[in-house]
Amino acid sequence: MMFWYDHGVGGWGWFAMSAGMILFWALIITLAVLLLRALNRPQEHTHTHTPATPSAEDILGERLARGEIDEDEYRRRRNALHAGPLTKR
Repeated sequence: MMFWYDHGVGGWGWFAMSAGMILFWALIITLAVLLLRALNRPQEHTHTHTPATPSAEDILGERLARGEIDEDEYRRRRNALHAGPLTKR
């Protein structure tokens, strides 16, 4: 007659199998979460971003804000920037 517990697996064997299954599924779930996070992460650019160089008008506005030039000088230079390049005679 064959009994259910007559396969040589005692209490510690059942505990080890249960702990092993819990660790196995914890590992599978952890790997799945890490994979999903890696796939959903915004792509990082490999090239470095150089800061945008300020325009001439931006520099002019900064000089006005620092007090290096007055409003009349600011307007005169801004108008010269918008007038276009100077022509040589």
